[in-house]
This record gives sequence, structure tokens and C-alpha cells, in this order.
Amino acid sequence: MLKGRVFEYKEPFELESGRHLPGFQLFYTTWGTLNESRDNVIWVCHAFSGNTFVKDWWGGLFGEGKTFDPAKHFIVCANTLGGCYGSTGPLSVNPETGRPYYHQFPALTNRDVVKAFHLLREHLELDTIQVLIGGSLGGQQALEWAIAYPEVIQRLVLVASNAVQSPYAIALNETQRMAIELDVTWQLNTDGAGAQGLQTARAMAMLSYRSYQAYHLGQREQSSKSLEKYRAASYQRYHGDKLAQRFNALTYWHLTKMLDSHNVGRGRGSVEEALNQVQAQTLVVGVDSDALFPLKEQKFVARYIPNATFQTIQSELGHDGFLLETDQLEQIITSFLEQKPQRKTWIPTVF
Repeated sequence: MLKGRVFEYKEPFELESGRHLPGFQLFYTTWGTLNESRDNVIWVCHAFSGNTFVKDWWGGLFGEGKTFDPAKHFIVCANTLGGCYGSTGPLSVNPETGRPYYHQFPALTNRDVVKAFHLLREHLELDTIQVLIGGSLGGQQALEWAIAYPEVIQRLVLVASNAVQSPYAIALNETQRMAIELDVTWQLNTDGAGAQGLQTARAMAMLSYRSYQAYHLGQREQSSKSLEKYRAASYQRYHGDKLAQRFNALTYWHLTKMLDSHNVGRGRGSVEEALNQVQAQTLVVGVDSDALFPLKEQKFVARYIPNATFQTIQSELGHDGFLLETDQLEQIITSFLEQKPQRKTWIPTVF
């Protein structure tokens, strides 16, 4: 049975920025049973707007008879620090003031998130993680973890992610934040601040999550007679409204900033040197139609992680192919997990 719990850290928590949180909480779920040797741990880092209930959004990989089966594995997934599904975020109450943080919530980086996850791992008394897997933002966090604490991770699976956020992706995120800023409610200290702007931001984001061909296949008009109420237009409004009902603009703002600050080479000499610190047996997977995190980014990661394996998902769906093409992804991961561990040596691979 999948169980939800809360980990509370009550000490001052220093952030990469130099600021601090006066403690935090992480909401997390566990699924399955930890074996006697405590070496069957599968840890999932969720994507941008994901949650800890991994079966709900990656059901093709997690569940009975799947690659990650709770009958065999102990599956852990924690809501990212800064999130809005039970972990400390902008709507949480600041214990120093007794009021919600709102716009006073400090900027977070993936390193801050990984540091919090690592404290949760220690709390759970898990010496090692058999497989650490993440996609998109979750992939960035998984990579950071494997670099910061290389001795903990045995196998690493990075899907549709990167080592450094690209200028293109940063520009897309800034454009979304501009839409939120235009909402007249954005500056208010309320849970619903910027809600309408969030709808527009999400609609913008959908254009980077799906490909030209995906829109052509799924949202094309069935008749040439249409003069309004186009399927594609309704689709954008639907997804904007859907996210606004379950998310908040302040969390969205901070998580896009977290994405933008992602650079594993910061303070580590170079990106290449940082990637070379990974000790885990690594699988890097990209989606061939992904314009947000294009294949060149995954190939770069695989080139500089010692003995990493690179695989491609063939899809017309764009970035979201990492969530939707689970049959392909399951085959790729299963094959990777069947490989015997290799001695880690850095040999640049040419793709």
C-alpha cells in the first residue's frame, strides 16, 4: 500500500543563495517493503508539476508487474522543496513570523532540494539507493544528487533532462513569469495571487511540452468550416485552467527559477568535470522530438558521465513523450537494469 508521510527538519537550513529556511517539511510517499539488506530502494524525483503519487503519472513504469514493482522494491518519492503538495513552499507558514511566506519565500536551487532529499534519506536510514530516476526537473535533481553524493547512488536513470539549463528554456520560463506579472493580483499576499496569469503561463508552457506534430495529430480541426472555437485554442485554455485549479502561481514562479539556475558545473570547475564525478551506472534517455530538452543535451550528459548508456525514445509527442511513451521507456530501462555493473572509467563517447 502506498503511504504518505511528512518529514520535518527543525534546524535552520542554509540555502545555496546564503539565505536560510528556519526548518522545512517534505511530504513523501513510500510504496512496497524494504528488504532485510535495505538495498531495494527506488527513489523517484518528480517532474515540474508532478506529485509524490508516482503511479498516477508514471503508471507505465510503476506498479504490479511493472519495471518498478512494489512487490520487489521499496519506492520513495518526495514532493520537491518549494512545491505545493505537502512540502514547504511559498504558501507555507513561516514559523518565524506566523504568517505564510508568499513573496518572501527564498529562491531555491536544485542543490537545495537535493540537500533536503539527502536529509530525508538519512532519516529513513537508507544507506544506498538502488535506482535513482527522474525526468525533466526531476532529472536535473537526480543528476545533482549523483554528483553531490556519488557514493549513495548505485544506478541513475535520467530522462528528458540536462546538465545546464539552456538560454532557450530560460527565455521560455521568463516569458511565462512575465504573463504572471501582468495579473493584477500577482503582488497580493494571498494563496490565489496571480492565478489568471498562471493559466496563461501554463498555456505557453504547453507549446514547449508538445511538438508541432502532436498538435497536428491531436488538435487539428475535423472540418474546414470552423471559424472560431478551434480545438487547439480550447486545448490551451483547458490546460491553463486545469493547472490553476491544482497549483499556485508563487510555486510555479519559484520552480521555473529553480530550473533556470540549474548548472551542475557551478563551483565544480566545469560541467564536464562535474559529470565525471558520477559513480552510478547511468542511463540517459532523450525524446527525439523534444524541443525543450533536445537530444543534444542528453548526449552531452552521457558523453561525460563515465560509461553512461544513451538511448532515444522515438515519439511525435515532444517533451511530454517521457511521460507518455512508457512502453518504450519501460523496455529501455529494463534492458539497462539487466546489464552487469561496469568499472567506471571516463571514455568520451561520440554520438
